[in-house]
Amino acid sequence: MYEATIEKTFSAAHALRLPDGSLEPLHGHDWRVKATVASEGLDAMDTVMDFHDLEQLVESRIGPWRNQNLNAVAPFSGGAGGDDHAHGLAINPSAERVAEQIAWTVSGGLPEHVWLKEISVGEAPGCVARYRP
Repeated sequence: MYEATIEKTFSAAHALRLPDGSLEPLHGHDWRVKATVASEGLDAMDTVMDFHDLEQLVESRIGPWRNQNLNAVAPFSGGAGGDDHAHGLAINPSAERVAEQIAWTVSGGLPEHVWLKEISVGEAPGCVARYRP
C-alpha cells in the first residue's frame, strides 16, 4: 500500500460551546492540517495522486474559513442571527469537528482508486485531533 500526505495551515478563531451551554472566550489558532490518502497501487504518474490535487481539495474546504471566526461560518454556524453563538452553533467548532468536515470534503473528491486514511488538525503545539473515516 502507498500513502501520500499534504500539510496546510490556516488561521481562524473559535469559541467552543461548553457543556453548560456557555461559550469559552473567543480565541485564535494557526490550524495545522495534514491529509493522508492511500492506494493499493500507483497511477499513470507513479503517484498515489497528484499532491497539488490533494492540496486543492483541502483548500476548497479550509479556504472559506481562513481568517474567520469559525462560529460564524458554515457548517459551524446555525445561522441564528450573528452574535448569538450559544444558540446559533449547528456544529461545535472543535478540532475534531474541523477534521471531520475536511475529511468529508476530501473524500468526495478523490480519484476512484484512492481513499482517505486520515485528517489530523492541530490547534496548538502538542494538541492534535484526528479523524479516520
